[in-house]
Amino acid sequence: MSTGPVRHVLLDADGVVQELPGGWYAAMEPYLGGRAREFLHTTWKNERPMLSGEGDYLPSLAATLVEFGVAAPVEEVYAAVWQRIEPVPQTLALVRALRAAGYGVHLATNQERHRAAHMRTALGYDALFDVSCYSCDLGVTKPDERFFHEAARRIGADPATVLFVDDSEQNVDGARSAGLRAECWHVDQGHAVLREHLHRHGVTVDVPM
Repeated sequence: MSTGPVRHVLLDADGVVQELPGGWYAAMEPYLGGRAREFLHTTWKNERPMLSGEGDYLPSLAATLVEFGVAAPVEEVYAAVWQRIEPVPQTLALVRALRAAGYGVHLATNQERHRAAHMRTALGYDALFDVSCYSCDLGVTKPDERFFHEAARRIGADPATVLFVDDSEQNVDGARSAGLRAECWHVDQGHAVLREHLHRHGVTVDVPM
């Protein structure tokens, strides 16, 4: 395996590039109160095939809302919870600094197609990242090694020259198994920690604090 320098940084979305203010459970509580956790775990389980691009998530979500007795339209709930995400300003500044320094900066995220479309357009990620790898487009989800092999192919890079950052240890392990360099980091740890991870792999661009 090549041991060349890192030339590309591949970032996870949720917990790294973006956050849902207050968290998923709090966002769902106005509709379900104490059953928010139960509901979300049920619908996340139902969502899994859609993360690989199979089917449409909104009808599935609508059916689960009916099952739990929620009268609000699915479009309202989806916008209030799934699309409530906000980019992390410090991470966006880092992406721009890396690109200005000559690194390729890319996105690697498990998403169904509606949320992916929102991220691409409303959040402007198509313009922000060089290559965006959404699981619904790749047909496979992290942590499967095939996700990372396909991501490296789309980037056009030797996997060993790609540094992947994700808030899931399982996804980090999958990336390493595919030959990428990888570090586990969540935005709550602070960007000084992320800067340490980057520097350890020879990426010396300053991370905005």
